[in-house]
Amino acid sequence: MRITAVTCVKNEGPFLIEWIAFNRLIGCTDFLFYSNDCDDGTDRILDALAAQGVVHHLPNPAEGRNYQMEALKDARRQEVVTGADWIWIADVDEFLNIHVGDHTIPALIAACGADRQAISLNFQFMANGGVEGFRDVPIIAQFDRSHNPDIWCGEFAIEVKSLVRKDFPLQYYGAHRPFFRGKLPAEARPSWSDGSGRDVPHKFLVAANPRRIRKFPAPGARDHATLNHYALRSLDSYLVKNDRGDVNRENRAFDDTYWRERNDVAYQDRSIQRYLPALEREMAALKALPGIATLHEEACALHEAKRDALLRQQAYRDMKAHLMRAGTLCPAEEALLQSLGVQPPPSPFAATTGTTRTTGVQTG
Repeated sequence: MRITAVTCVKNEGPFLIEWIAFNRLIGCTDFLFYSNDCDDGTDRILDALAAQGVVHHLPNPAEGRNYQMEALKDARRQEVVTGADWIWIADVDEFLNIHVGDHTIPALIAACGADRQAISLNFQFMANGGVEGFRDVPIIAQFDRSHNPDIWCGEFAIEVKSLVRKDFPLQYYGAHRPFFRGKLPAEARPSWSDGSGRDVPHKFLVAANPRRIRKFPAPGARDHATLNHYALRSLDSYLVKNDRGDVNRENRAFDDTYWRERNDVAYQDRSIQRYLPALEREMAALKALPGIATLHEEACALHEAKRDALLRQQAYRDMKAHLMRAGTLCPAEEALLQSLGVQPPPSPFAATTGTTRTTGVQTG
């Protein structure tokens, strides 16, 4: 089975090797990277890996600011995509945690049903959890706390990313899900499941509700897989991310609402760490390729140098101090507790060890 992962990157150098190694473990056979405006060695790592046949690397074709959608439009004509059986569109901070069979994408497809033409997996936002400094250690080993996976910021509907089979009646790829023509006859609509092998909700399927175009309820939808989203990583890396913006909107700043909504530590989930022994071997194999270890180390050094440069600015020192004081609840939940006279939990960076809300643990 040929499975192609497609992604867009900007200044993700320290994290590339882990993400590629992880996705090779779960069954991705090919990779198509689009990069833009990198100054941390991301493009050099990808060029070196491309020269050795590990990935395909192209400059992002966007002429405006809509980097991801322009890249996905271009991807449709690339042989690495047209020749694949399945396409996996995800970001470098997203890791597909598969709970069935041998924990690979083929096992997930088998569990969801051989007739499925798309499978959409709900996010689980992994918290920073009080990790301040950047370390060159696998992300999946460092961060194991999240919101209750069934509910995020008071919402049962949580965003998804999607696996897409080659015979999906595609109009275009979206970042979160594929789209088919609105006038497609009902009998020609694709067979599409959630992460438990159930049909996706009808309004999501036909994109009928603007609020549910890229999300649907997570309860009961994650039996076979969850998508761990490490949007925050360490506080150091988050500061660098703020300076970078993202691949969709140039120079977008993430305010503290973004941080607080994704830093809920209510739940502990170490299940993805089942991959760690094999992941470390696969990362070592990639780094053993000519020049890759050196390029990776340079990217880590540039990442730390960027952090240091940012922290010489008062605005970034203030931002770091502010985030270290921030609690682990989204603003609306914190306001509700305060209105009820309940003290919100302390920041995980607090010097004293306060109690945090722990509603569940998943370790296997």
